[in-house]
Amino acid sequence: MPNDADFKELENRVAELTQRIYRLEQQLPGAKPAPAQINSTAAPSHVAPPYPVLPSTETFTPPPVLPSVATQPPPKPVPPRDLESRIGSQWLNRIGILAMMIGAAYFLKLAFDNEWIGPTGRVAIGLLAGIGLVAWSSRVHRRGYKYFSYSLTALGIGIMYLSLWAAFQLYQLIPAPVAFAAMIAVTASAATLAIRQNAQILAAVAIAGGFSTPALLSTGQDRPFVLFSYIALLNIFAIVLVAMRPWRRLLLGSFIGTIIFYVGWYLRFGSHNEENSVAAGFATLFFLQFAILPLIKHLHSFGDNTWHSSKSFVVVALFNPAVYFLELFAIYEFIHRSALSWVAVGLGAFYIVLSKQLTDAQSPATDAEGIGPLHRWLHLAIAVAFLTIAIPLKLHSHWVTMGWFVESAVLLWIGERAHITFLRRIAVVALALGVVRMLFFDDFATSSTLFFNSRFATYVVALAVLSMVAFHVHKEFGATHAGFTIVTICFNALALIALSYEISDYFARQHPEVLSRFGSIAYGQPVPDWTTQRDFAYSALWMLYGAALVFVGFWRKSQVLRWQALFLIAATIAKVFLSDLSNLSGPWRVMSFIALGALLMGISFVYQKDWLKLSGKAE
Repeated sequence: MPNDADFKELENRVAELTQRIYRLEQQLPGAKPAPAQINSTAAPSHVAPPYPVLPSTETFTPPPVLPSVATQPPPKPVPPRDLESRIGSQWLNRIGILAMMIGAAYFLKLAFDNEWIGPTGRVAIGLLAGIGLVAWSSRVHRRGYKYFSYSLTALGIGIMYLSLWAAFQLYQLIPAPVAFAAMIAVTASAATLAIRQNAQILAAVAIAGGFSTPALLSTGQDRPFVLFSYIALLNIFAIVLVAMRPWRRLLLGSFIGTIIFYVGWYLRFGSHNEENSVAAGFATLFFLQFAILPLIKHLHSFGDNTWHSSKSFVVVALFNPAVYFLELFAIYEFIHRSALSWVAVGLGAFYIVLSKQLTDAQSPATDAEGIGPLHRWLHLAIAVAFLTIAIPLKLHSHWVTMGWFVESAVLLWIGERAHITFLRRIAVVALALGVVRMLFFDDFATSSTLFFNSRFATYVVALAVLSMVAFHVHKEFGATHAGFTIVTICFNALALIALSYEISDYFARQHPEVLSRFGSIAYGQPVPDWTTQRDFAYSALWMLYGAALVFVGFWRKSQVLRWQALFLIAATIAKVFLSDLSNLSGPWRVMSFIALGALLMGISFVYQKDWLKLSGKAE
């Protein structure tokens, strides 16, 4: 038991430490001065010192600090394996396994050639060797040599598959159902080991073995229901594995395996089959299996939130609809080609609905980490692509252009109602594609009717969509935004081009009417020249359109429209003085200059009146 002397010693040590801390605090910059001196001789008798003062003649030795159990040093990080270590521990191991397998294969071949072992014994040796390797790999894995154990497991599973194949195909020892069930059991065993050992490589071996089963047991007969039902179940098996472990590459492997089997079957049997419902039905089933992957919430339940942005998911999401549509195209290209356009429309609608479902299911945390936008834009882009493909499949000539314009209007309306900026941008892209096709690729066969023809109708639809775009840009960004300026310039340019085409066609039809009226024109007789009237009509169109733009610009108080009107009027002035002055003659020249002068004086009068108070005030 401690006595009074021990307590007194402990009290003195605590007082000494307190005094030393106080002295150190007073030496720090900005420390407040002590209310009284520590020295007891200088302190007034009525002021108590803030700390107990003890004589500091003897040297203080602090007690030893015992190490704390709770503050142990962190374990040293395991250094990453360098190239030499990987080669020595993994690659040499795999090469050694391969060498042993080759040696065993040569030995078995020698034994088989010399009839040392019968068919039943050969299959039994293969199965026992495969089972033994898998059992040995489990023991090796428990000792910490996981890469070596994975190699042994893969080798054992491969030997079992080959042994069952030999029992069925080479020696006919077992019927097809027994071999099929045995291979499924091997696949399930490999998947169980993969889950137990948390090894993605073993899961990949199980998926590869599962897809190899139909090829190993094929008899060359056309059994699409059995084959594709098994493939569909195998896809579900891969999805379940990915739901239990974050092994996203299994989805990509299952997707590729499905494509290989479907294309292989179609090239061998489907292309010669008049009944295409089986091929189309299973193609739809496979498409839906991979299309609904984002809706399966168990696939999102892992700690990392990069599942949606993984390369495997992006590849499957992009190529799944493309492969499905190509499959249907190959089936119905020469039978129901027009129906493919409705298939494309249906796929576009399906992906729009899927994108909406994914948007509603996303959490704010997920959306903040950048997964949400990728998810939405990816499926919306696929939807827009199919809607764009549907138009040329169903329509022809200028109807394709008009369909793109209608698609642009629909996407713009949906994007505005749903507040989806991506759809509005895609609408502008579809509009641009339609305008380019209309200006440079469409060959319009216009009728004799002025304005009421296919070309002018197409331009009217384009102008209507441009009006929608201008309205939304003005509503969201205002009249001073660069986008509004660009849209209005495009609108006015297309309107002038459409009206100019009508003028050109009108005067081009006058010459055949003259020939039909007078029969034939004798040699040397002057042919009526309608080019002067056409050139004057062009100038008149530009003048009137410029005047209309000035009026609308003052009415809507739009500086953008007024500036465009001034540029158009400047172009009209240049045409009148540089072209009409030399090409026009007689009354046409007089009318051109008088009309231009009247227009310029009228516009000048409007600006001089300053109805909008433009002088000294910026809009």
